[in-house]
Amino acid sequence: MKKLVCTTPGSFSYQEGEYPAQRENYSILKIKRIGICGTDLHAFEGSQPFFEYPRVLGHELAAEFIEGDNAEGFTPGEKVTFIPYFNCGKCIACRSGKGNCCTSIKVCGVHIDGGMAEYLSVPSYSLIHGEGLSDDELALVEPLAIGAHGVSRADVKPGEFVLVIGAGPIGLGIMEFARIAGGKVISMDINDNRLSFCKEKLGVGYTINPMTDDVDARLKEITNGDYPTVVIDATGSQRAINNGFMYMAHGARYVLVGLQKGELIVSHPEFHKREGTLMSSRNAHREDFEHVIRSMKEGLVNPATYITHRVKFDEVKDQFESWLDPKNGVIKAMIEM
Repeated sequence: MKKLVCTTPGSFSYQEGEYPAQRENYSILKIKRIGICGTDLHAFEGSQPFFEYPRVLGHELAAEFIEGDNAEGFTPGEKVTFIPYFNCGKCIACRSGKGNCCTSIKVCGVHIDGGMAEYLSVPSYSLIHGEGLSDDELALVEPLAIGAHGVSRADVKPGEFVLVIGAGPIGLGIMEFARIAGGKVISMDINDNRLSFCKEKLGVGYTINPMTDDVDARLKEITNGDYPTVVIDATGSQRAINNGFMYMAHGARYVLVGLQKGELIVSHPEFHKREGTLMSSRNAHREDFEHVIRSMKEGLVNPATYITHRVKFDEVKDQFESWLDPKNGVIKAMIEM
């Protein structure tokens, strides 16, 4: 089978790989769609934590179920997606129902080879039925589940202001599920085109560009001087994450979905006086995936609007680097197999 390997930062190579052998408790999938996420882009440019080269990228997948062991209820030819965080089932996190942050987690396409290949073997416990969704929709379940999990961590309540910093694909998913939870969403980004997308496609009521707007004044105006009671970062930018502490209302929750390599820097008195709550949000639970699929089927989320670029698998090597350039307006690139 053919696979695409990120050999070093900034370099891809098409290679021939072996068709996966059938293993106990594993299933073989034929890949149909591959969504490109920030993790893939950061890995390509060399800025992704927890990453080693060479690596086959790709974990936002739609696939056809071929065969499997201990995959009761799944039939050959069925459309599926899967949960790409493979956990040990034994550590303290797994025993607490938090396999998403397993101490020895293996994320497909990050710690182990992923889905930029014609076929992929995955643990059968990770499979998710397609529920009648299209290939495009199934490939977008995972990134939306990341957003849904961040909103769940924040415990968004109806009527409260939710500031989402970063309007990339993960940030858009956070906005969608904050809205579904009843939050009043404020989108912050330095890209006016993405802010326009938030208004026009997602119905976000408030937008802020920190490069041109007075952030403090705008937040006071929007929230009647209270500031947001939920702040969620989806940038992976050290500067943006550190600035986010100053946007919190007193008593607010701050959830870090974005990930960067550096340090958190915060004025302890400013954080302390707010009695703020700081949380990280890593990956997602099966319940988050199910919530996303339900929301898609009910028409609460239309992920097709996110797809701005499409390429065939054979074109990825030549096109990938262009997706890093903000001028190209990429929100979600989709690879068709």
